[in-house]
Amino acid sequence: MGDAVNILAIETATTACAIGLWTSSGERLAVVLDQDRRHTESLMPGVRDLLASAEIAARDIDRVVVDRGPGLYTGLRVGIATAVGFALAANCDLVGVTSLELLAAGAHRAGVRGRLLCAVDGRRGEIFHQSFNLDGGVRSTSEPAVARASDVAGRWSAGPVTVTGDGASRYEAEFRVLAAVAFFDQRVPPVIEALELAATREPTAVITPLYLREADAVANFSTRERSS
Repeated sequence: MGDAVNILAIETATTACAIGLWTSSGERLAVVLDQDRRHTESLMPGVRDLLASAEIAARDIDRVVVDRGPGLYTGLRVGIATAVGFALAANCDLVGVTSLELLAAGAHRAGVRGRLLCAVDGRRGEIFHQSFNLDGGVRSTSEPAVARASDVAGRWSAGPVTVTGDGASRYEAEFRVLAAVAFFDQRVPPVIEALELAATREPTAVITPLYLREADAVANFSTRERSS
């Protein structure tokens, strides 16, 4: 994006609810609103307060970026529906990112290098996971998938790896069995990274939730198609 714009980020893929704002003046703000799955109650009041603190009206937002998953089903529904509704009301662009790429970007910015495993807690004893290589940048080395944490850990028996995400912290014992494992604490996919990615990506006509589990996907809901 060539011109200075206002970008709003919405993050609801985990038990936490977070928002971010990148203003046309260059200010970047990030707020974790709640960490106890109260996305419905926290999200819109939080957006209102964040915009008010920056003295920006909703109609002045140029782009909304939302985490489309993988993550907890209810949180994704709330976040995507809110982003779609806000973008329609503000007549602004819409961009989707994934929770796993946000975790990878956050780890890279913090100086983590080498092999990285991003893990979002999927409940049911499972994690949503994806591997990356951070040596020269952020490069994915697998596709997003869902599996039991112990099974995922078993595939990383050789060589050093850093594990991050709320799935890493919840199932730390399963990953501790690895001979060369490090942990990078990121309980919430960082909204600052969502703002960064949103500034470089083309807007999308439709946001498709990345559920990965059939039971969640069956309950999918319609997404927004931008009017011409």
